[in-house]
Amino acid sequence: MNRFVIADPQWCIGCNTCLAACSDVHKAQGLQQHPRLTMARTGDETAPVLCRHCEDAPCKRVCPVNAIALEDDSVQINESLCIGCKLCGLVCPFGAITPAGSTPLNMPAQFEHYVPASLLSDVPVSPDSMHPFLSWNAGMRTIAVKCDLCHFLPEGPACVHSCPTKALHLIEPQSIEAQAKQRRSQTALSMPETLPGQVNFAGEQN
Repeated sequence: MNRFVIADPQWCIGCNTCLAACSDVHKAQGLQQHPRLTMARTGDETAPVLCRHCEDAPCKRVCPVNAIALEDDSVQINESLCIGCKLCGLVCPFGAITPAGSTPLNMPAQFEHYVPASLLSDVPVSPDSMHPFLSWNAGMRTIAVKCDLCHFLPEGPACVHSCPTKALHLIEPQSIEAQAKQRRSQTALSMPETLPGQVNFAGEQN
């Protein structure tokens, strides 16, 4: 199985600290600063939703340019290869992929010569409230953004370390196997012994 981060709604207080930390570390790496988490709110409970890094990742299968790959027990998106087609986000079963983009900070002069700003003055702009899968803005390159487990940080995902209530946990194959082994041991210890005349789980009569 792949690694992934999961949130415990019982401990989440909806402070958005994880979103801010995620945005800061990716911006520092020169990547899209849009948070890789989405805060889900249901009644009085909140919990961030992240990519589960599916083993048979649907997003990887539909990507037309092979910008999504399995690396180091996780599903990673190459932002340089992504063409912003949004197919990966449409097939994600957890809604963990969001189209995001930004305008260039310094546009080369030759591009301004071919596409003057005056030609874009009458182009409609999508409002901030519009769903990211429907919005489109001229001059903005949109790419797919999702959790990458902060693979560039030695200490691991920034959201996990920044959460003040420790509501986020990194799930790894080793920890899952250890928990399963512990539960099997507890189940075996709690099972009552068979009495004379009863049939045990092997089908043998005592």
